[in-house]
Amino acid sequence: FRRGFGFPVSVCLANGGKLLVVPMDGGHWLSMRSVLVTLSQKEHKIVIVAPEGNLNVKASDYYTLKTYPVPLTREELGASMRSFANNSFERRPFLQRITTLHEKVQVTFGLYVSSSTSLLHNRDLMRYLEGSKFDAVLRDPVVPCGQIVALHLSIPSVFFLRGLPCSFDLQATQYPHPSSYVPRTFTDISNLMTIIQHMENFFLKSLEYFLCNFAYLPFELLASAVLHRAVTMKELLSHGCIWLKSTYFGFEYPVPVMPNIVFTGGINYGKKKPLSQ
Repeated sequence: FRRGFGFPVSVCLANGGKLLVVPMDGGHWLSMRSVLVTLSQKEHKIVIVAPEGNLNVKASDYYTLKTYPVPLTREELGASMRSFANNSFERRPFLQRITTLHEKVQVTFGLYVSSSTSLLHNRDLMRYLEGSKFDAVLRDPVVPCGQIVALHLSIPSVFFLRGLPCSFDLQATQYPHPSSYVPRTFTDISNLMTIIQHMENFFLKSLEYFLCNFAYLPFELLASAVLHRAVTMKELLSHGCIWLKSTYFGFEYPVPVMPNIVFTGGINYGKKKPLSQ
């Protein structure tokens, strides 16, 4: 990696660099782990920062693991993540799905805000990060803790993700996504909408704006306190240098793609044996 913002991280595979990773737990981490193993094999030095009570992030020869204490247990985090995941597969009326999801997000985000606060207020760990001279930060930006760290350290960010709640990824990268054409998440409709479906899609877009701004407000307040200036979620994400989206372009609604977005569909899939002849 090379220091700076904009073009800088495009040379990440040319020369071994020093990478900071602030991962989310669960499936987000499991998807990212194979990428980190490959980067380590290419002589990149990797440091991972994770809470002590995490579920999946364990020590490895491929990276250095730094942990920090948090005011929640592994059991509490696991119960919250299972509840959130189970809710995603339950069939419910449209409005009930939205309200239930909002409740689950509030609980889960409360845990992540607590964990993020513990990291950013851990003076010893933050002093270590400041002195380590990392070249870039890699993370899934659903929880923006790592992005706050990146801006605090003045180093570029590489995002590894499938998507973001309320289309924050589309907003931050200036994707055109008109509600008259692009269906919102959880609507179960296609781009060929009836008048009623158009109204439903527009209503959800307006509701997303309110609910997501409310849900991410604690992170914005935390970022503003750490960075000593008012910061919004959209502004935090707009600093992403490269977006590695683990989707396949052919499965998405056709939209112009910004030059710093790279589709990596399949990069996080498990390796399977080839079919027999």
